Amino acid sequence: MADVIYPIPEFKSAVGDYKRILGLDIGSKTIGLALSDTMQMVASPMETIRRTKFSKDVERLSEIVQQENVGGFILGWPVNMDGSEGPRCQSTMAFSKNLFDKIPLPQALWDERLSTAAVERTLIEADRSRARRAELVDKLAASYILQGALHAL
Repeated sequence: MADVIYPIPEFKSAVGDYKRILGLDIGSKTIGLALSDTMQMVASPMETIRRTKFSKDVERLSEIVQQENVGGFILGWPVNMDGSEGPRCQSTMAFSKNLFDKIPLPQALWDERLSTAAVERTLIEADRSRARRAELVDKLAASYILQGALHAL
């Protein structure tokens, strides 16, 4: 999958200048989305897709790619706390391959350990209700993941 997943140092040139990057926090029930600016410096939370069928999920992602001039994807890489790769990584890799088959844009992986925990902590500190936190956590986690990758770029 060398032509699908790029190492972070090579990802930026594969995406190109003035293209946005779409960050994805892929879960079993939802996909949190975040979008970079055209300078690829700032990540903003965008939306949360409630997963139904892969074809529907990809249809929405394709709309966003077209509307927002997206040049690549950063996928949250759900490694275990000890750094090992488990079933969630296998699921993310399968999603990555299927996504590339439908939308052949460069992809990179970014370690998502503690992203949800950091976002939850911030929302609790902001005194958000449990229901409101549930609404926001996925797209904010995607933004947290994307921002980390943008800093590395």
